[in-house]
Amino acid sequence: MRKTIKTLVAACCLLLPHLLMAQNGAWRPADGPLTTPWTDKVTPVNVHAEYPRPQMQREKWENLNGLWDYKILPAIADYDAAGAKTADGGILVPFPVESDLSGVKKTLTPEERLWYQRTFVVPASWRGQRVLLHFGAADWKADVWVNGKKIGGHQGGYDAFSFDITPALKETGKQQLTVAVWDPSDSGFQPVGKQSLNPRGIWYTANSGIWQTVWLEPVPENAIERLKMTPDIDRKTLQLRVNASDNSSDYTITATAFAGGRKITETKGAPGKEITLAVNDMQLWSPEHPFLYDLTVTLFKNGKKIDEVKSYFGMRKISMGKDEAGITRLLLNNKPVFQFGPLDQGFWPDGIYTAPTDEALKFDIEKTKAWGFNMIRKHVKVEPQRWYYWCDKLGMLVWQDMPSGDAHIRKDEPDINRVAQSAHNYRQELKQMMDEHYNHPSIVTWVPFNEGWGQFQTAEIARLVKQLDPTRLVDATTGWADRGVGDMHDMHKYPGPAMFPVEAGRASVLGEFGGQALVVKDHLWLTDFAKAPRHYKTSTSSDALHQKYRLMMDTLRILKKQGLSAAVYTQTTDVEVEVNGIMTYDRKVMKFDETTLRKMNQDVIREQ
Repeated sequence: MRKTIKTLVAACCLLLPHLLMAQNGAWRPADGPLTTPWTDKVTPVNVHAEYPRPQMQREKWENLNGLWDYKILPAIADYDAAGAKTADGGILVPFPVESDLSGVKKTLTPEERLWYQRTFVVPASWRGQRVLLHFGAADWKADVWVNGKKIGGHQGGYDAFSFDITPALKETGKQQLTVAVWDPSDSGFQPVGKQSLNPRGIWYTANSGIWQTVWLEPVPENAIERLKMTPDIDRKTLQLRVNASDNSSDYTITATAFAGGRKITETKGAPGKEITLAVNDMQLWSPEHPFLYDLTVTLFKNGKKIDEVKSYFGMRKISMGKDEAGITRLLLNNKPVFQFGPLDQGFWPDGIYTAPTDEALKFDIEKTKAWGFNMIRKHVKVEPQRWYYWCDKLGMLVWQDMPSGDAHIRKDEPDINRVAQSAHNYRQELKQMMDEHYNHPSIVTWVPFNEGWGQFQTAEIARLVKQLDPTRLVDATTGWADRGVGDMHDMHKYPGPAMFPVEAGRASVLGEFGGQALVVKDHLWLTDFAKAPRHYKTSTSSDALHQKYRLMMDTLRILKKQGLSAAVYTQTTDVEVEVNGIMTYDRKVMKFDETTLRKMNQDVIREQ
């Protein structure tokens, strides 16, 4: 018997490479101008295989990433019409259709809709449980069918959504999943980042369709749906609210916190109501010491365990206060901390909006940390939950922009008047972004508007953000048209640096500056550099770039003493025709000596 098993294992080992080659043979990346160090590591059988929701994990789940059939049809085509047309080919989910790694690389116009289809099998061990279908994100309007039955739809390009597909499932065998996505890109009324149907300058390649992980999860009839965790370092407590699909009196929850595997506290309560966990001998979370507590939350019905999730939290506080000189500062854990980091666009030459691998997603954060920064401003894009997990884990403060959309205003113009649909979309997706990422200790600031892009009802939106989350700071308008609201007065100055005078109630911050460019041949998005890549000030050599940066850091230290509380340097990487990154767009060349860069940045942050 053992010999037979060994023979079968050996045969499988011999066949596996051929099976992988057969599956991979139906897909290859489209030809593009640049690859990253991770491009060749992507295959249909390993694409983004990591658990996609680190702050609420269950043991059982199935990843649906991989090769799906796709077809592009007129936007008015319905399910029956789509079913009558054969597939155009295969698309690698979760890469946007415009990307090289999708294998398609086609622009989806507002007059078209992108249809996906694949089959899956529900594991027999899930029988008797509800089956949830999760999408990390799809840009922008998604409709979903299972076995021909419409199970729901979703609007929003940056937030996760789920459906209970149990009623649509067959008893056994293959299940058919169909998804249709419509995306007007930058021609519609929805929040949008820098993706554009007409890429140029600071506007980049469009991003449409499924662009984050798709996965299945079995849950009991009544299951934990959401955790809301609020640390309070002054009281040494964690406020926790656990929402279940049924919060009735038959159910109770137990929350247990661990530090380094050691149980430190346990509290019982009711789902839907806030409970308090005492966190004694507290270890504070900070960029220097990103300590995370593990958390297990268990749901009971009449004393019987029916559901359990694993999570984590960090004990940290972000606030405003005066320093010893009476200047309004940004405080971390009740102490002034100068927040300094790069503008981070989150674009990739091979995956556009989607990093090629989780390793790549982590890489940008690791590099930012190695360069001596303590903060990242995530620029008009919301990342997958694993990006924030790595910020939590590695210790990186995050200023989170809200994607804008709609019209732009100049510095001297009043707020725009959005039409009702545009205003509704913005408010809805703003709330979804804040709800989904509320628990991440790394996020310390919400940024509703960037440089007047889509800026409307500024004071009302600033109040709404603070009402939705009073535990974080609000940078209401980074750059451009300040309305005197929010926690910061934010200047954009190129090349800079510079600052607004200090105020009694708001911190003076520099939301963008720098933009120093260095052209690195053979690492350009456009091979014809004569087409005028976007940059600010171009250095002709690495030495010149270092000298310019050093002069800016000298000025930044002076401004810090005068009251500047934070600064954002443009930018982490080159992006398409912009060549002002600290590293090239393909992440293959660092334009600075990293040891020198780290010392300069740390000198700014640490100098008192």
